[in-house]
Amino acid sequence: MADDNRINGFAWFLAGLGVGALAGILYAPKSGRETRDDLANSAREGTEYLRNRSKQVAEQVGTLVDKGKDQVGEYVDRGREAVDRGRAQWEDFVERGKSLVGEQGSRVAAAVDAGRQAYKTGSAPGGAGTAGVTGVGSSTSTTTGS
Repeated sequence: MADDNRINGFAWFLAGLGVGALAGILYAPKSGRETRDDLANSAREGTEYLRNRSKQVAEQVGTLVDKGKDQVGEYVDRGREAVDRGRAQWEDFVERGKSLVGEQGSRVAAAVDAGRQAYKTGSAPGGAGTAGVTGVGSSTSTTTGS
């Protein structure tokens, strides 16, 4: 409701402003021709002012756009550098992991081979040999009778 009153009041203000301007032109001490010439000159000056001002604004906007492009270019370059650093670190970690897995694989393979060799020769740790070792597939079973 308050907005309607403000809009209505503003409309009446503009109407009064227009009526006052019209009355000022009609009752001006200048002749009609002089008044028309003054109005035409004012319109030309206003047009020229707007033209000059729009050129200035266009130049300022162009400058701002160029600065924005430069900043975006800097951010893109920084992003690319960060991605390249991250990729290099990732590749380094992958290579380290591969070599670590390779080393551990070699150690496990050597341990398995050593275990097989020890089992075959009967020189298992603890001096038990193969006589006391029962495997998963062993068919030896003990039964107690009554």
